[in-house]
Amino acid sequence: GELLMDEYLSPRKLKVLTGVDDLQQVKTLEMRVDTRENTLGSFGAYLPNLRELKLNHSLLVSVRDLGTTLSHLSVLWMAHCGLSDLDGISSCSSLKELYIGHNNISDLSQLILLDYLEVLDLEGNNIEDINQMQYLGLCSKLRRLTVEGNLICLKPTAESAEEPDYNYRLEVKKLIPHLEYLDEIPASQT
Repeated sequence: GELLMDEYLSPRKLKVLTGVDDLQQVKTLEMRVDTRENTLGSFGAYLPNLRELKLNHSLLVSVRDLGTTLSHLSVLWMAHCGLSDLDGISSCSSLKELYIGHNNISDLSQLILLDYLEVLDLEGNNIEDINQMQYLGLCSKLRRLTVEGNLICLKPTAESAEEPDYNYRLEVKKLIPHLEYLDEIPASQT
C-alpha cells in the first residue's frame, strides 16, 4: 500500500518518464494519464522550464487535475480526454496554443482568462451556441481557430432551425474580428 501513497508524478517518476536526470532541462513532455484515481499534484513545479505538454487520449476528469503549477506552459494538447468543461484552465495563464479537439466542451467562458492565446483547436466538441464565440472575441491575440464538427457550424443555437442562409464563418468573423484563420482557411473567406 506504500506505493499508493506515493505522489502520482513524483520527481523520480518524471525522471523515468522523460529519461532526463535534470528536470530543469525538460521543455516538452508527452504522456497519457488517468486522473479518475490520481490527481497530478504539483508536477509542474518540478518542471520549471516545461513549455509543451501533450496529454492526448488521457482520461481527465477536469483541467483542475493538472494542478496549479503550469503557469509557464505555452502549448497544451488535451484532445480526446473526455473533458466536459474548462474550469481551471486559467492556471495555465501563459498558454499561446491550446488543442482540445474531440471533447465535450460547450462553455468557453474560461478562455477569456488566457491573455496570450493565439491558436485554439475546438474541433468536434459540443459548442451549440454561436454566442460562445463572444468569449473568444475577448482573447485579443487569438489568430487561429478550429471549430469544425461543432453544432454552431450548422445553426446558431441548438434550438434554432437550420437556416439555408446561415453562414457560421461570417458569424464567427463578426464576433472575433481579429481572427486570421478559421478552420485552416483565411478567416476573410466566407
